[in-house]
Amino acid sequence: MKNFRSIIAGALLLCAISAYAQTSRIEHIEPNNWWVGMKNNNLQVMIHGKEIANNRVSIEYDGVSLNKTITVDNPNYLFLDLTIAPDAKAGLVPIKLTGNNKKVTTIQYELKSRASGSSERKGFTSEDAMYLIMPDRFANGDPTNDDIQGMLEKSNRNEPYGRHGGDLKGISQHLVYITGLGMTAIWLNPIQENNMPKSSYHGYAITDYSKIDARFGTNDDFKEFVAQCHANGLKVVMDMVFNHCGSNHWWMKDLPCRDWVNMSQDNHTISNYRLSTVSDPHAADVDRDLATRAWFDHTMPDMNLSNPLVRDYFIQNSIWWIENFGIDGIRQDTYPYPDKYAMAEWNRRVTEEYPLFNIVGETWISSTAKVAYWQRDVNNKDGYNSHLAVTMDFPLRDALCSALNEESGWSTGLQRIYDVLAEDYLYADPLNVLVFGENHDCGRLLHTVGGDIDKLKMATIFLATTRGIPQLYVGTEALMTGDGSRHCDIRTDFPGGWQGDSISYFTDMPSAQQDMYDFTAQIFKFRKSSEALQKGTLTHYVPQNDVYVYFREYGKERIMILMNNTSDSQTIDCQRFEQNLKGTRQGIDVMSNQHVNLENLSIKGRSALVIKL
Repeated sequence: MKNFRSIIAGALLLCAISAYAQTSRIEHIEPNNWWVGMKNNNLQVMIHGKEIANNRVSIEYDGVSLNKTITVDNPNYLFLDLTIAPDAKAGLVPIKLTGNNKKVTTIQYELKSRASGSSERKGFTSEDAMYLIMPDRFANGDPTNDDIQGMLEKSNRNEPYGRHGGDLKGISQHLVYITGLGMTAIWLNPIQENNMPKSSYHGYAITDYSKIDARFGTNDDFKEFVAQCHANGLKVVMDMVFNHCGSNHWWMKDLPCRDWVNMSQDNHTISNYRLSTVSDPHAADVDRDLATRAWFDHTMPDMNLSNPLVRDYFIQNSIWWIENFGIDGIRQDTYPYPDKYAMAEWNRRVTEEYPLFNIVGETWISSTAKVAYWQRDVNNKDGYNSHLAVTMDFPLRDALCSALNEESGWSTGLQRIYDVLAEDYLYADPLNVLVFGENHDCGRLLHTVGGDIDKLKMATIFLATTRGIPQLYVGTEALMTGDGSRHCDIRTDFPGGWQGDSISYFTDMPSAQQDMYDFTAQIFKFRKSSEALQKGTLTHYVPQNDVYVYFREYGKERIMILMNNTSDSQTIDCQRFEQNLKGTRQGIDVMSNQHVNLENLSIKGRSALVIKL
């Protein structure tokens, strides 16, 4: 019945737009629906159409008040400032537009009822393990949507930076592969429309924030995808981009106002990408502005979130995706680049509606202090509170990659990992950081460690057992490799995702890949059952002879982890760890399920042990 009402409302809206086209044409209304019963009862509706600002607007609907209409530089836009009372009923709100010729046209704007328990939805936490997928490169479940009329770029698997045809259906067909790894959440690179002439397969040049890219599927397909993921025990984290849009976004052809974006198409510069300037108390304004107000790329105009209309547009857009589609989390791209106060307000407003929801921001900075600045409730000297729950631990990723490739020293080898974790005092919540060894922007971990599978396994153990929220990039478990100097090399198609592939990792993995998949699945499935690894305290010991030992404890559960970064086996004297062992000298090797005697403990070279005490 709800779907029927939505269809009727959509049809009425289209009829209203069609009728209005007699005098001028409504091109866009965003958000195109809303809900009663939201905690914040304010709503901003953007209407875009030829000379729309010349109309007088009136609304007569119990519980809905039109506070004011806002006109901007461009007469083709109107912004409506509405209040929806707590006792307002779901239904079709008539928005009456009266033109200079006294002609009245009515837009039927739908207010929906919220789903039961919507505000209490639980986002991802440190109990989860996240699997990152680039939809265009994972699996092509529906070849009929590879090329869509009106979409500028056609599919061509022979073009490294082109569209290859992966889609939502392809991912949904292989959810068992993902759950088999012990994953509990999927992070999708952006799936909103990227109708750019070329090289937008990655999704970060959005041209319509309210549509799924047609080459991935439809909005209804995405809703069904989320439901299928939930049925398989997987949360869905949606990648969003507020810092910039694609230069082919529909509003770039008819900007609402001069300051909707920073700088113009004809007179813009590219960011200096110096994110340290945002938190630097000594930074010059010119350097900070170049980082935060210049374009991210020549095809990626910089959104001006200091404009309240732009800010509220993006806040409401996020809530619209959460409420309509049931997503469980957001990963926000290029987090420190937009206006930081607008981003803080976004986090606050989303959390106001969904207190248990979670958001992770891309904080690509190599210093823990500079990353920690962006986590909520950190005691920043300038008083800034981002309200952002989760930051991405790039410093730990850098330390892990370096540590596995160098000899032990005062500050090298596994000591690098120790030193980064020693800075956890800078975070308000060290469990709420995303830990990873690679993603769609970084060189493949197997490439980074020189193709050494033993080192890759060590890294996998570490990511599964250290504090925080672990994230794997698709293909880590299948020994996929690639040099990060070319994005196309780390974003290759997953073997078997396309009909006619010579080999399928989904059904017939080679033995080496199968071994790595099984290894990854074993440790992450154990993590899935271990409260100590999900949310336990971490105690670690200064590495000796490049052997790093740490413990995770929660309640009565205690896990001991050892990493040996040398090529030689080593015998470990466990007396040093008595603080955590508390007299225990027996345990179970989680990976081999063999009994372990800590009185005579040895560890092979280039390996890790996970021992349940």
